Amino acid sequence: MKRRDFSAGLALSATALAGASLPAHAQGKAPEEGTEYLTLDKRAPVEAAAGKIEVVEFFWYSCPHCNAFEPRLESWVKGLAKDISFRRVPVAFRDDFVPQQRLFYALEAMGKVDELQAKVFYAIHVEHQNLVTQDVIAGWVQKQGIDRAKFLDLYNSFSVSSKATKAKQLQDIYKVDGVPSLGIAGRYFTSGSLTQTMDRALQVVDYLVAEVRKGK
Repeated sequence: MKRRDFSAGLALSATALAGASLPAHAQGKAPEEGTEYLTLDKRAPVEAAAGKIEVVEFFWYSCPHCNAFEPRLESWVKGLAKDISFRRVPVAFRDDFVPQQRLFYALEAMGKVDELQAKVFYAIHVEHQNLVTQDVIAGWVQKQGIDRAKFLDLYNSFSVSSKATKAKQLQDIYKVDGVPSLGIAGRYFTSGSLTQTMDRALQVVDYLVAEVRKGK
């Protein structure tokens, strides 16, 4: 979903982003710089340990395209090589995105992302729950069996606030113009808008990771 478009049906369709229509010949060719991926003017900071190649997914819980991409992404992440460090970064194109940023980082601090990531998407896109304010989010989290007070302590903590600020800074360095999108090694950026499908975007990520391994 493009930064300027915040409703389903704009930018690429969720089906296209999931990778339903990429021509076979396009899947086999080397990605084109400037067309299917961009090289950053200034390197972005990475959190990966030395010797690891960082891949970042930029996402927004309320984005229908991120929701459609999530199962494919999960499958891809399970097959990652040991030298790849994957992390998620929730974007904040506007101030009203921040509550969902804090939701993610609070869940991360509690070690609950793996358990609840898909459930958050399901609550928003299937059950149509409006998880956009602290109270509504805390109520939903409590229904998942998490202590409400402990969650809110983390949600409003300096640590979570700092992570949300850093996420905004990172999205700006990568010049993220829509989600879902992917950053590679603090050097490259790709997205479904550039590649036409998210399956192709993952192929581009694999290609760029291989290039980084070669020292390029």
